[in-house]
Amino acid sequence: MQLQQEDLNRFEKLIGKENVASDKAHLIAYCYDATRQRYEPEAVLFPRNEEDVQNILRYCNEKGIAVTTRGAGSGFTGGSLPASGGIVLAMQRHMNQILEIDMQNMVARVQPGVLNMELQKAVEEVGLFYPPDPASQEYSTIGGNVSENAGGMRAAKYGITKDYVMALRAVLPNGEVIRAGKKTIKDVAGFNVAGILTASEGSLAVMTEITLKLIAKPKMKKTAMGIFPTVTEAMDAVYKTMAGGVTPVAMEFLDKLTIQAVEQKFAKGLPKDAGAILITDVDGNSEQELDAQLDIIKASFDANGCGEFKIAADENEAADLWFARRNASPSLAVYGNKKLNEDITVPRSKLPQLLTKIYEIAGKYDVNVPCFGHTGDGNVHTNVMVKDGNDPQQLERGHKAIEEIFQATVDLEGTLSGEHGIGLAKAEFMPMAFSEAELELFRRIKHAFDPKGILNPGKMGI
Repeated sequence: MQLQQEDLNRFEKLIGKENVASDKAHLIAYCYDATRQRYEPEAVLFPRNEEDVQNILRYCNEKGIAVTTRGAGSGFTGGSLPASGGIVLAMQRHMNQILEIDMQNMVARVQPGVLNMELQKAVEEVGLFYPPDPASQEYSTIGGNVSENAGGMRAAKYGITKDYVMALRAVLPNGEVIRAGKKTIKDVAGFNVAGILTASEGSLAVMTEITLKLIAKPKMKKTAMGIFPTVTEAMDAVYKTMAGGVTPVAMEFLDKLTIQAVEQKFAKGLPKDAGAILITDVDGNSEQELDAQLDIIKASFDANGCGEFKIAADENEAADLWFARRNASPSLAVYGNKKLNEDITVPRSKLPQLLTKIYEIAGKYDVNVPCFGHTGDGNVHTNVMVKDGNDPQQLERGHKAIEEIFQATVDLEGTLSGEHGIGLAKAEFMPMAFSEAELELFRRIKHAFDPKGILNPGKMGI
């Protein structure tokens, strides 16, 4: 349904004229995310509170107006793009408060527009810790993190967003408020609705309050790097390390192509002839605890072909070691002007097979596919680089490579996405990963929450 002036007038009456925007500048500002695709909404609304969300959804549900909820718009799969027009419900302007940090029960209650890093800093000031740390942590919102089930470098030890969501308040399309989950550590009463809403990409309800588990902040950490002659040996070292009695906070890798790209762009003295490097963090409450973990990691690395193992002497050296990983993605532009970025995930033991298959596919389609990512949890960022993204033939080869990489991932018992979500970008590949019976179940769940299909339509292939 196309918005009419009477709809805009109604929205202004519901939430105030200053919180309704339909001018071209706002429509452009809210039409894109990190995918660089563009879908203009017909209006952008800035709800002030839960009651505003209720009133907006109730009206949109009656009128059949599509609603796309948006945090910071930092996603990589188009999850927050208004592909069906309608309105964007922008949560970051007003609904951005940390409501409570409960020291006794070690939980935080926040509104969806709170920035991830803002929450991390607030809880660390009182000696607590919120581990999920997506690369977008400085600007992505907690609501977006929950909607996409964001991960990050610390996931190897501490898990991902879903492991910290204890409870949610959310508004259904008909305006009703539901409470999902509890503040308690244990809760087996009823279905796990909070779990269903997590990673649902705003397609089932609009979250207005999120209760998150916190943990005690470790007192110290150390960083180390291992250099390997081949990526296979590095991947073997990953899962053997994890089975060796230590769980590092992070276990990140860069393959040869990524190392060379970072070195070409930044000249940081990286080993350009290396097949791969692994960068790892450990944490704990004493030097002895950290050193014991690093001894186990080094032994595992050495047993799997590591040629050099370096431990950072201080925070500055640690930052230098992490520089390559944090700057891996922008460095890849040396291989082409179009990057098809995916975040496939397999069981850790399947990493050597996955990387071998990826490089075979790269050769078949004559494209560079530099890889890096969170190998501690089996999550690999594959980057199919198209030299000239304006050349239809090159672009077609890139998309065919992606499709075969997805199939190889599924064949290795993996998943299409470890942390970026499905959104628009991967919707067409859902039948590759799920049976028709499973997809039909997803559709039924969607219908149970959103019978008229107004919330984020067209996402996740359902």
